[in-house]
Amino acid sequence: MVVGAALGVAGALAVTPLMSGLLYEVRPNDATAFFGAAAVLALLALIASLVPAWRATRVDPLIALKIE
Repeated sequence: MVVGAALGVAGALAVTPLMSGLLYEVRPNDATAFFGAAAVLALLALIASLVPAWRATRVDPLIALKIE
């Protein structure tokens, strides 16, 4: 997840000159905005993966194997 966030920030920095006209009241290379957005996306990914993982822990493995 850290590698993906680092690649995303690097990609965002690479396209910043193209997007600078769309930014209002934010500097193009604002570190707080970049890392804040990366942190929010990482948190959402963690929350989205917790629900299926929690459900998977509630299933009996023998029953799950019999279905397949």
